[in-house]
Amino acid sequence: MSSSVIPTREQLVARAAELVPLLQKHARWAEDNRRLHDEVVAGLSDAGIFKLRRPKRYGGYEVDTRTLVEVAAELGRGDGSASWVASVYWIPGWMACLFPDEVQDEVFATPDTRVCGTLSPTAMAAPADGGVVVNGRWQFISGALHAQWQEVIAILVPPEGEPYPIMALVPISDLLVIDDWHTTGLKGTGSVSTVARDLFIPQERVLPLPAVLQGQSASKANAESPIYRVPLLPVAAASSVGTALGLARGAKETFLNRLGNRKITYTGYESQREAPITHLQVADAAQKIDQLEFHALRLANLVDTKGVEGSAWKLEERARVRADIGTVVRLAKEAVDILAGASGGSSVYLDVPIQRIARDVQAINLHALMNPNTNQELYGRVLCGLEPDTLYI
Repeated sequence: MSSSVIPTREQLVARAAELVPLLQKHARWAEDNRRLHDEVVAGLSDAGIFKLRRPKRYGGYEVDTRTLVEVAAELGRGDGSASWVASVYWIPGWMACLFPDEVQDEVFATPDTRVCGTLSPTAMAAPADGGVVVNGRWQFISGALHAQWQEVIAILVPPEGEPYPIMALVPISDLLVIDDWHTTGLKGTGSVSTVARDLFIPQERVLPLPAVLQGQSASKANAESPIYRVPLLPVAAASSVGTALGLARGAKETFLNRLGNRKITYTGYESQREAPITHLQVADAAQKIDQLEFHALRLANLVDTKGVEGSAWKLEERARVRADIGTVVRLAKEAVDILAGASGGSSVYLDVPIQRIARDVQAINLHALMNPNTNQELYGRVLCGLEPDTLYI
């Protein structure tokens, strides 16, 4: 049992804020090289960012999701890609804590374990003696280039009965990494594809995904911890929204920092700061940021409260989680679009952060589980008394 001191939320948020200059320094490099700079990974590690969902018995912090939102928001002010990768590590890292305790002993044997992963069942699994054999390919594996393990999803075809999705843990060294991350947004995340070819996975590292989605765990040691007894989708949602909040805040800061030195070309305004249209744009964007922060924190507080209480989740609450995440990313994009649109022609240069922020927040809005339209439709469907048409709730 580790006896390490657990930092407070305020201390962890302060550590993240101290990393902002480092993230900003390497953000352009990360875009050009389509991965995080090693100094950024080291900085995140030294600050304990990768320990936030690691069990305390392995030297982790077991923080609540409110802390994840606030930490990711600070990181997102510096670089959306760095914040996104940290958030991704928190989710599969949390999922690893649902496996049997002996599996966790293996996964968390290193002091700074990083687990990447996916929720997409784009592989097939066949039963084998003592486990399963998996073949398939997974895309969008953010952080794979700096991870030691990957959580994978596959469809298992049993000898009898219907096929069903499984979740498994594999060392990243067992997978083929395909360098195919050529994108317009979140370029620094290194979200490459990985491939399994006749990969044997022992049974103890395999769980049925439907059980995981309903909040069931195979871990005895984590059974009483509030953060590990919440269903997967609410956890994943609350772990993700901080990046969007940080990007929106970063856009506002970037815009205001440039404001004093900019005039509005071909007008009588020698300073953009003096133009009434600027006042309206800044106020509109700021209020959208306030609104998205409300939804992000409401989501996190619901997840944390349910975890502490150990109470059952209502279907409407689960659907509202998806609605909140969609609202957060929609409002973030709207705020960033206002500020980017008001930034003038000089903002198209790559050394002006607002153009990168706009592309990053657009990429988040396109994410299948974060897309505003998809999530809004699901919430409305449930409010109208219909069953959800997805397991991911």
